[in-house]
Amino acid sequence: MSLDGTTTQFKHVSYLWDEATAASMAGDEVALLIYRSNLLGADLRLTNYGGGNTSCKAMAKDPLTGEPVEVMWVKGSGGDLGTLKKSGLAALYVDRLRSLKNIYRGIQHEDEMVELFNHCIYDLSSKAPSIDTPLHGFLPFKHIDHLHPDAAIAIAAAKDGKRITEELFGGTIGWVPWQKPGFDLGLQLKQCLDENPGIRGIMLGSHGLFTWGDTAYESYINTLEVIERCAAYLEEHTGRTKPVFGGAKIQSLEPEARKKQAAALAPVLRGFCSSYQKMVGHFTDDARVLEFINSKDLDRLAPLGTSCPDHFLRTKISPLVLNLAPDADLGNVAALKEGLKPLFEAYRQMYADYYNACKHPNSPAMRDPNPVVILYPGVGMFTFAKDKQTARVAAEFYINAINVMKGAEAVSEYTSLPRQEAFNIEYWLLEEAKLQRMPKPKALTGKIALVTGSAGGIGKAIAKKFAEEGAVVVINDNDAQRLGTATEDFNRLFGKDGFAAEVLDVTDAASIRKAYDTAALAFGGVDIVVNCAGLSISKPLEEHTEKDWDLLYDVLVKGQFLVTQQGIEIMRKQGTGGDVLNIVSKNALVSGPNNAGYGSAKAAQLHLSRLNAAELGKDHIRVNVVNPDAVISDSKIWAGAWAEGRAKAYGVTVEELPAYYAKRTLLNEIIVPEDIANACFAFVGGLLNKATGNVLNVDGGVAMAFVR
Repeated sequence: MSLDGTTTQFKHVSYLWDEATAASMAGDEVALLIYRSNLLGADLRLTNYGGGNTSCKAMAKDPLTGEPVEVMWVKGSGGDLGTLKKSGLAALYVDRLRSLKNIYRGIQHEDEMVELFNHCIYDLSSKAPSIDTPLHGFLPFKHIDHLHPDAAIAIAAAKDGKRITEELFGGTIGWVPWQKPGFDLGLQLKQCLDENPGIRGIMLGSHGLFTWGDTAYESYINTLEVIERCAAYLEEHTGRTKPVFGGAKIQSLEPEARKKQAAALAPVLRGFCSSYQKMVGHFTDDARVLEFINSKDLDRLAPLGTSCPDHFLRTKISPLVLNLAPDADLGNVAALKEGLKPLFEAYRQMYADYYNACKHPNSPAMRDPNPVVILYPGVGMFTFAKDKQTARVAAEFYINAINVMKGAEAVSEYTSLPRQEAFNIEYWLLEEAKLQRMPKPKALTGKIALVTGSAGGIGKAIAKKFAEEGAVVVINDNDAQRLGTATEDFNRLFGKDGFAAEVLDVTDAASIRKAYDTAALAFGGVDIVVNCAGLSISKPLEEHTEKDWDLLYDVLVKGQFLVTQQGIEIMRKQGTGGDVLNIVSKNALVSGPNNAGYGSAKAAQLHLSRLNAAELGKDHIRVNVVNPDAVISDSKIWAGAWAEGRAKAYGVTVEELPAYYAKRTLLNEIIVPEDIANACFAFVGGLLNKATGNVLNVDGGVAMAFVR
C-alpha cells in the first residue's frame, strides 16, 4: 500500500515488508528500525554493502532523571544495513545533538564536531556515531532512510539533475547540491525542508537520497516509491534517443574464453597491484560490466571516476583500462609484463600527481598508488584489495557506478566529483582515523593458499589454520562427496569470501590446471602451495603389486611434481615469491618392514623437495618439508588395509596403534592434524621468510628420523 492509499506495483525494487513480522514488533520503534534496515540492505539496488544509514526517534526514559526524553537511534560508523543489529546503532539525545549548532564554528571547523557527538550519547554501549549523524538529527521525522540507490544517484549525478528531480517529482523532492557529509550538510538538509515544507525527500547532488516517514512502514514505502519512480524514468529514457554508452566498440569473447583469458592474466595483474602490499583479487564478467567496457564511451567515461562518495572510497579515483586485445596471446609472460608495465607506471604517476595537486598541509601520507579496478575490454573486470571481501565489494561498487553512468547518460550527461572534492573525501582525516582504528592484519592476510587433499585429515587442518590466520584458501579433494562436506564446514566457519572449492586429482595435469584457474579467478593467483594429498599401502615385498607401486608414485611423487610445477608458474607470473610446503613422512628417513612402496615414494618426495628448493631460490620461492608420523585422526590413510598392515608389522591390534605410536616417541605424544598445521604456519607465518630446503619433523620425537 502506498502513502496515498493506492496499491503500488514495484518492478525495480523489492517489496519485502511482512505485516505479521512487523506487527510482532509493534511499539518497539528500535526493533522496527532494525527490521526496516535489514529489508533495505537486502536489495543491492537500494544501497551498497556498508553504505547508507537509517534512523528512528522515540521517547525513552533518561537514566539520570527518570524523565522521558527524545532519543535518536541511527546506524553507527562502519555498519551494514543488511546485517544491522541493535549493537550496530548509536543512540543520542536529540536535544543535545541539536544544541551543538550553538557552538558550531563553520564549515572549516566541522570535523571537530564529530568528537562532540560523544557528549550526546544516550546509550553508553552505543556504536560510535557516524559522520552522517547530524543529517538525521536535524530533520524532525520519526523514521529516516539515507540510501545510495543507483537509480537516484544517476539523476543526482546528471548535469541537470536538479531540473530532472523537480520535473519528475513535481517539487515533492528537494535538492541539496554536493556537499561533503558532515555537520554543515545536516544544516543544509534542515534549511531545504524549511524552504520546501511538505516534501517527501531530498536528493543530494552526486551523492544519494533522503526519505522519511512518521512510522517505519511509511518511511519504507516512501523510500521504495521514490526509487521506483527514478528507475522507471531511467528505463523509459535508456536507449531511446541514443545507444547505451554510444554503442558497442568491440565484442566480448565467449564465456569460457573470457574465463581462460582472465585466469591467465590475473596473476600478472596481481603482481603489479601488490608492489606495496599483497593484494587479493576478484574477477567478474557481469553483463553490465561487459556492456560498459566494450563501449565507444569507455575512454571518455572511465577516467571521470565515480560520483557517490561510497563508490569512490572503494574504487579509487579512476580505473585502469588495459590496452590488450580480448584474444591477445598471454603465453609470453615476459613480453606481457613488459607491455603492461608502462600502464601501471602511468597510473601510479597519475595518482601521485592527483595527490600532490590536491593535498593539504595536514593530509595523511599518500597511500598505495596502484589501481583497485582494472578493466579488460571484451573480457571483464578485475578488482584488487587487502582481502577478498573488500575486492568483491569494490567490484559491486564499480558496477553501481556503471549503472549510475548509464542512467545519467540516458537522461542527460554524467558528471563525477571534482578531483579536489574526491581527494577531500579519500584523504579526509576522519576517514584516516577510521582506517587507523581497524584491527591489525593477521599474519597471512593477503595470502592465497592451495592445499591438496584438504577435505579431511591433515590437509583440512592446514587449510583451516591458514584461513584462521587471514589467508584465503582453495580446498580440494578427489572425493567430491568428502569435498562437499568440507565446503559446508568452511562456509560456516569463514563465509563465501574465505575459500573456494574444486575437485582435484593430483595425478591429472588438466585437473590441476582447473584448480589453479579457480584460484586465479577467485583470488588472483596463489602464494602458498601445500602438497598434502596422499595414500598409503602397507604390504610385504612379495605381496606388493605393480599397480600398488604405480599408484603410490603417481599420487605422492608425480602428484607433488605436477602440482608444484603449475603452482610455480603462477608464482613467477606474480613475481612476488611464494612458499611450497610438502607434507612428507617420517618414513622418508626411517626404514621399516612392509613399506617398500610407500617409504621409497616418501623418500622421493623428500629429495624432490630439496631439488626444488635449490632451483627456485632465485625466484624467492621457498620449499620446505614437514614430516608427520602416525597422524591417525580424520585420515583416509588409516582406514582399512593400511592400519591393518601397520598393526600386523608391529605385532599389535589396530585399536592399539595410537598408543603404540605415542609410546615409541621421545615425548610420548599422540600427533594430531592440528600439530602439522601449526608446523606449516611456522614456515609461512612471516618469521622464517629466509628459510628454504628445511625439514621439520612433527612426530613426537623419533630418534631414527633425526635429519642430522
